[in-house]
This record gives sequence, C-alpha cells and structure tokens, in this order.
Amino acid sequence: MPKKKAKQVMRLPLIPLRGLMVFPHMVLHFDVGRARSVAALEQAMMEDQRVFLVAQKDGDIEEPKMEDLCRVGTVAQIKQVLNLPGDSIRVLVEGEHRAILKTIVEEDPYWVADAEVPSQELPDSPEVQALVRTTHELFEEYARASMRVSGETLRSVGEVDRPDQLADIIAANVLTRVEDRQAILEEIDVEKRLETLCGILVRESELAAIEKQVQSRLKKQIDKNQKDYYLREQIKAIQEELGDKDATDVEDLRKRIAETPLNEEAREKASRELDRLSRMAPGTPEIGVSRTYVEWILDLPWGEYTTDNLDLKRARRVLDEDHYAMEKVKERVIEYLAVRKMKEMNTQDGAMKGPILCFVGPPGVGKTSIVRGIARAVGRKFVQMSLGGVRDEAEIRGHRRTYIGAIPGRIIAGIKQAGTMNPVFLFDEIDKMSSDFRGDPASAMLEVLDAEQNFAFRDHYLELPFDLSRVMFITTANSKDTIPGPLLDRMEVIEVPSYTEEEKLHIAKKHLLPKQTLEHGLPPKSVKVSDAAMRHLIEGYTREAGVRTLSRTIARVVRKAAVEMLEEDKQQVSVNPHVVEKYLGAPRFLRDMPEKEPKVGVVNGLAYTAVGGETLAVECAVMQGTGQVQLTGQLGDVMKESARAALSWVRAHSEEFKLDQEFHKNLDIHIHVPEGAVPKDGPSAGVTMATALVSALTGRKVRQDVAMTGEITLRGRVLPIGGVKEKLLAAYRAGITTILLPKENKKDLEDVPAHVLSQFRIFTAEEIGDVLKVALSPEEE
Repeated sequence: MPKKKAKQVMRLPLIPLRGLMVFPHMVLHFDVGRARSVAALEQAMMEDQRVFLVAQKDGDIEEPKMEDLCRVGTVAQIKQVLNLPGDSIRVLVEGEHRAILKTIVEEDPYWVADAEVPSQELPDSPEVQALVRTTHELFEEYARASMRVSGETLRSVGEVDRPDQLADIIAANVLTRVEDRQAILEEIDVEKRLETLCGILVRESELAAIEKQVQSRLKKQIDKNQKDYYLREQIKAIQEELGDKDATDVEDLRKRIAETPLNEEAREKASRELDRLSRMAPGTPEIGVSRTYVEWILDLPWGEYTTDNLDLKRARRVLDEDHYAMEKVKERVIEYLAVRKMKEMNTQDGAMKGPILCFVGPPGVGKTSIVRGIARAVGRKFVQMSLGGVRDEAEIRGHRRTYIGAIPGRIIAGIKQAGTMNPVFLFDEIDKMSSDFRGDPASAMLEVLDAEQNFAFRDHYLELPFDLSRVMFITTANSKDTIPGPLLDRMEVIEVPSYTEEEKLHIAKKHLLPKQTLEHGLPPKSVKVSDAAMRHLIEGYTREAGVRTLSRTIARVVRKAAVEMLEEDKQQVSVNPHVVEKYLGAPRFLRDMPEKEPKVGVVNGLAYTAVGGETLAVECAVMQGTGQVQLTGQLGDVMKESARAALSWVRAHSEEFKLDQEFHKNLDIHIHVPEGAVPKDGPSAGVTMATALVSALTGRKVRQDVAMTGEITLRGRVLPIGGVKEKLLAAYRAGITTILLPKENKKDLEDVPAHVLSQFRIFTAEEIGDVLKVALSPEEE
C-alpha cells in the first residue's frame, strides 16, 4: 500500500523568486534585495525559520500581485543568512515540500501567504518502478548526447530510487528552461511527474544530438577557414619575400569586391575568378587575363548615378545658349525633364527609363553638338560612339574571353568612361553601319536600344547583366532609309530640318563669327560683318543645309581680316559685300533665278536633296520624229517612271488638249532636267513633267513665277511628297511667288516659318487638272 501524507494549510512569509526556483530536497543559496523580501526573511527567522518560495512569471515586475506568481512553490527551511555590502542578504535554504499558493493574506510590510501542502501518495506499483528505470535510462542517454552532465551528478541521480525525489533532483540539476522546471514542480501526482520528465528528456536528447551535429559542422568550417587563412598568409609572406606583388593585388581586389555594390551574379563571378587567380602560379600567362577581367567588372560604375538638374528654365537657357532653332529637339528634352520632375514629386521612386531618341537631318545642322548641349542641360555625363563604318558586332557586344586580347564592347567601355550608369550616350551616324561575315552590328543594337530589354544587357566579354535602362540614348542619322526597320521602330524619331537663310544669318552672327574670332586670336568684335555681307556669304559661297561650310568660310574671312589688321595697323575691320568678294574672290554659286516671262515647255520644280531644298527647271522639247522619248539629266529609275506615267496620262487625255491621236508616233519628245552632272531621283517631279509635256505639246506657256511638286498617278491624281519645308525655303530664295502642293501636304505648312509663308500664294491640288489651271497661261483665242 502506498504511503499517504495528510493535506494541511500553512501561513508563511512569502518571497517571490526571479529567474530561479527551489525544489524539495534541494539546497540552494540566493540573494535577497527587495525590501519586502528582506522583511519576510527577518520575520521567518524570528518564527520557525520556514519561508514560502514562489517563482514570478515575469522577472521584470518589482511589486508582483497574486496573478504574477506561479501556482505552485516550495516550502523551504532557512539554513544560513549572510549580510552583503549594499543592503543585500545572501540566504541558504533547503526545500522541504511542494505547496499550492492559495491566497496572499498580507502585502505590507512583507508578503504573507496561505500555502496548501497537498496530500501526496508514494506509489510502489510495477508501472512506477518501470517509469523510474526508464527515467534513469533516458537521463543517461541525455547525459551522453549533451555532454553537459558531470560525473558527480550522474552518480547522485543513479543512487536515487524514490520516485518523488528522482524527478525533482533531475529537474533541479539538469533542466535549463524555467517553463520545464515549473511544469515538473507543479505536477503533484508522482507518476504523471515522471511521465512529464521522460517526455522532456526525450526532447532534450534529440535537440542535444542535433546541436552536436551543428557544432561539429561549424567546427569543421571554422577549422577550414582558419586553415585557409593560415595558408593564404603563408603564401602571401612567401610571395612578398620573393618580391611578387600579385598576392597584395589579390587582397586589394578582394577588398574592392566587398566594397563595390555588385549584383549577385557579378559578385559571384568576380569572387570565383579571383579565387582562381589566387591559386595561379607566379608567371602564368593567365594571371593577366584573369586580373583584367576582374578589374573590368570593378571599374564599372555599379550603383553610381548623377542627379538630373530638373530646373526647366535653366535647361531652356542652356539649350538656347549654343543652338538656335531646333525647337522640336529642345521641347522633347524639356518634356523629359518635366516628367522626371512630376514623377519625383508624386512617387516615392523618382527613377524612370531614359528616352531613346533619333535625330534625323542633313549634315551640318548641329545634331551632334545639340546632344552635348542636352547633356549639359540635364546635368549628365556625355559619351559619344561613332558608328560610321562599324561592321563588326564585337564593337557593340565585345569579344568572348576565349579570344586572345578580348575586350568589352564600346558600350561597356563608354559606361566605364562616363563613370555613371545614367549618362547621355550618343550613337553618331547610326545610318552608316554596315554588315559582313563578322556579324551585323545593327542587329546587336536592337537589345541596347530596347527599353524592355536593356535593363540586363550582357556584354560577350563580361557575360554579366548590366542595367542600361537609365541611360539616355540618342542617335543621329542623315537618312532613315538605310536604318533597318526593327531598329528604327525602337527609337523616337525627331526630324531636324535644314536651316533657312534667316536662321543661318542669326547663327553666323551670334555663334560662328564670335567663335572664329576667338579661335584665331583676334580681339572680340574686332571683325564686323554686315547683314548684307553675311547674306552674300551664305548665298554665294555656300550651298548646304547646315552651317559647316559657312563656318569654314567665315574662318577664311577672319584670317584675311587678321592679315589686313597687321599690315595696315588697324584695330577693327568692317566687312561688306565688296570686301567679301575681295577676300574670297567671285561667288562660287549663282542661283538660277526664274524667267520673268512665261515660257513653253519650261516648268519650275522643287526638289529635296541631302543639303536642303533646291529649285530645278524641267525642260521639254517636241520635234518631228518617230515617237522616241528621251530622258536626260542623270535621272534615277523612279524619276524616269514618273516621266513615263506623265506621258501616258497626256496620251490618255489627248482629246481634252486637242492633240493628234497619233502624236506619240509622229513626234519625238525630249525631257531634260539640268544640271546634267547632278544625279536626281524620286517621284515628286511627276506633276512638273506632266505640266511641261502638256505645255510643249499644246504650245501653251507656263508661268515662271510658279513652282510645283507632287507625285502623279496614271489616273492623274496628285499624291503627297516629303521635304515640304526645305522645298518652300528653296522657292523663297529663288523669288517664287506661287506654290502648287498636293492637298495632303497642307498639314506640313505648319513647320514653315511665317515670314517665308507670307511671300507665297499657295494652291493645293488633288489632280493634275488643278495644277494645269494655275500653271498654264490661258489659251489664246
């Protein structure tokens, strides 16, 4: 029969414990510092030296209440009290038995509590004996797994057979978690207490085994790292002794890799290549290749961005300082800055992809130089890459590292040169790329100029993703015709037209003359050129869409002026048209001014060339013959086809013009377009040749103050053409007063300067009949 202790209630001074607990039969010393705890200890010493010890749930509470204390504590006998410096007392106690906290009777000047000592059965059944044996075995297994139990504790536990004491002594000496120890203390039933302890020991044994594996693995790793470090230091010392600097280079590169904000793939590749470099024997040719590769990666401006200057007024001022006109280009830059500013104001991340622009226009109009102005206005670094004659794809993407002397492409090289990830990057002359057996660089440009792909551009040499999405890519071209369609589709095309005479005059006076005066060492404003002289320069000595030749011609004038100033001891030279001819000789270009009187078979046409617009006279002569048609003046295939289409239309309408039905058999027709040495092509002279044919065949005169342009069909429809602005500027210079345009080109008149439009009477035509009504003189009765 199990022994049973009677249940009783004791009123004892109470001491709350923080971070520890006392089990029955356990001897423990602890320090007492709180005033109430010291008073409770003194009261217990005056009585029977018994005190009730209960653990706090939260050790941070200074004045615990009933709900802050655990349910079960220990009644202990005070064995020794020692006063310590600083009003603290160290007390030695021995636990006697468990007790349940019923209520706190007093709180001042110390805690007094009623503690119920539960009745305890001391079971002696086979189940309990089996639990005792299992507990011993699990405890020994835990001791082996954790290696934290001393031999003395093992022997002490092995000598305990009483089931109620066994659980308490193991919990007091082995368990570390306060929750586990409190759970054992609160279990009144001995059999359940042992079962709870067994479960805790199984769990702790498993955790100890896992912890042991982790510690073993960490120890191996630490040992390996220490070994690597020791060997690396030895190698470093040996190489320094031998005078080899590679070791210090590797450490410097390793430090740079740690400090550079590389992306994950770049960091992995750079580290792997550096490890390979560190293992190479001195003098190996591969050392230079590996070091160059790592240095290229680290020299790129990872995470470096310049801050855009978003002041729109300043940007306008900077763009206007160096370039006159070019309004579409300037407006596009201002729009970009405005959007950047709005995005920065209204979103957390103000970053946005850079625009990809293409400036198309004739040579010398300032396409390349305006890009430098854009970089200055936005506040970004500027990089230029000329694509003229580039035919190797490796120029764009770089060479693979398998080749000797491989280097990255010029895009990555340009980014390195800029030192930021968001420069203004100019691809100059993109229409002049070519392809051969080495690849097609235009196809390689597709990825670079695609905003949806260039955030992870991969150079063949680096084989790493590099973000180009924040770069402002700008390309220039003289013609869209030679740019591949897919590449053109990726760019926002902005037409840069040729300059008018008025614009050239302004540019020459404001920019070119001061620049040439400064470059030739003359004092500012020492060479004064009148407006009439400058117009004479523009008209008689240059014929171009841009101002390059004009700049060189002004330079000649300045040099002549410098000679005159020195020889005649002048401080200033004034240049008029007479002085221009004295300096430069007779004018090189004389414009064919239109005839005053109407002529038969001579029609003024308008043409668009690489250097701007031109007027050309189409001449048609009819003579007796066998029906031959001659086309002269170096005409291209398209222009010849336009002449044949015009002739077919005239034949189809011969009755309307009272022509002989057989005229095409009895007459020879000769169409000539001077100047004969200049190649010409395009469909826009169709209406001009049709008008010349009708005039020559009918004998009706053509007004010479009229100029026309437009494509003709077999049905006589007039189709739209390009280059309207340039053609009207040519007519303006030639003194034309009446213009005939296709009706669908009426919208293009918006781009023509107002002072030019004011000189013309403009007629639009849908069919050739509308043209003939205006161009031909009335029939004589």
